[in-house]
Amino acid sequence: MRLYRTLIIILVIIAIAIWMDLPNNPGIHIGSINRLIQTRLGLDLVGGVQALLEADLPPNEPIPAGAMTTARQIVENRVNGLGVNEAVVQQAGERRIVVELPGETDPQKALATIQQTGLLEFVDFSTISQQEAIALVGTTIQTDFGQSSQPQGNPTNAPIQEPTILPTQQTTPTSEPTPTTITPTQTITSTAASPAIATPPAQVFHTIMTGIDIKTVSVTTSTTGQYEVAFQLSDQGSKIFSDYTSAHVGDILAIVLDKIVISAPRVDSAITAGRGVITGNFTLDSANALAVQLRYGSLPIPLKVVTSQTVGPTLGQDSLRKSLIAGMIGLSVVVLFMGLYYRLPGILADLALIVYALITFALFKFIPVTLTLPGIAGFVLSVGVAVDANVLIFERLKEELRSGRNLRQAIDLGWSRAWPSIRDSNFSTLITCLILFWFGSTFGASIVKGFSLTLALGVLVSMFTAIIVTRTFLHVVLDNIDFSEHHGWFGV
Repeated sequence: MRLYRTLIIILVIIAIAIWMDLPNNPGIHIGSINRLIQTRLGLDLVGGVQALLEADLPPNEPIPAGAMTTARQIVENRVNGLGVNEAVVQQAGERRIVVELPGETDPQKALATIQQTGLLEFVDFSTISQQEAIALVGTTIQTDFGQSSQPQGNPTNAPIQEPTILPTQQTTPTSEPTPTTITPTQTITSTAASPAIATPPAQVFHTIMTGIDIKTVSVTTSTTGQYEVAFQLSDQGSKIFSDYTSAHVGDILAIVLDKIVISAPRVDSAITAGRGVITGNFTLDSANALAVQLRYGSLPIPLKVVTSQTVGPTLGQDSLRKSLIAGMIGLSVVVLFMGLYYRLPGILADLALIVYALITFALFKFIPVTLTLPGIAGFVLSVGVAVDANVLIFERLKEELRSGRNLRQAIDLGWSRAWPSIRDSNFSTLITCLILFWFGSTFGASIVKGFSLTLALGVLVSMFTAIIVTRTFLHVVLDNIDFSEHHGWFGV
């Protein structure tokens, strides 16, 4: 009875895998769960956009230690968070980052997406009034950060000009914007206003600090149930913030992303502990949006797009077609060999191998795994690993049959004696995959990373099919067969 329960579970898994493998799978849409199940191909197979980013600083200006690594991680989070499937972001040298966007066919859209991963600045608005600051929310301003002639602050003898806004279209606000403030936990109160379309003002504002000094950002609620954006600064940021807020209580400290003012909070009191809360008329969505901008927009250095190119899918499609042909030929040869050499057990192993392929491909679509040419190579290699486990089991099975065991005993003994070899070989492969995955993640070798991931998944599924599926199939079909009358069915 237990055997047939296991068989039913296997059949259910097979049915789910077949459903996931359908070319036009609708995905999972249950309540708030919306999960697409589709095959994702890498840049080398489906084409896309490749861009090279570079630190937008003077060549002779040194880059802080670890700044490019932090920038790469933030760019990766921002690009993937904006819906670009499995983007590859890796550092190239000391000043550059390579970004690959598989499946992206519109270069302009791709560049716009990349350029959104810009620089977060806290900018001094103490030279203008609160109403002027509110009016600048959503507009582009000039700051002194990254200027080679004057790294911080306004030029010594340059007069500060009042910013002017020249809208290209007239809008009538439906309600008066609610001011936002920064006060200690300490709080900042943020100002939200409808974005205005304006030409850049002439004034160059002073950048107090950049997003590199932000350690954590989260959305919280106040004692009255209002949504707030809480942040914590690094030691260096805490010192800068303490000095500035102590001297500018009541002034505006703007939050600027890619030179666009996203919030204009007023400093309510000195923030000396490195912790603050941005309060205002936030909804949950607007608070989360600001938190994401603070968390992922905090590039430690400005970046610019040096080059970009569209990679055509023609070569990739040809390589994919040849890889699929090679895989089908290899699978057919393996299936034929198992059937001819091991006879009836070999045919059952072929069925288990088909189950293995269905489950593995379903996992690739569900996780999802971006398939590249090296990734496909890892999958094809794992087919050999799956067959290897069955070969060990069947050779042990034949030895037990030759020694006079009945089929039921031979199956159990053959599997239990083959298991140590299967376990050790597969775990050795998994350890190697782990090392390769770490290497690919650490040094930006996405090719090695993809190969190790698909190989590891294939090995894990092959262990399941060898331990559960093949053994169950053998018992269901062979337990009621008299071996003494059917020696030829087993190649003994």
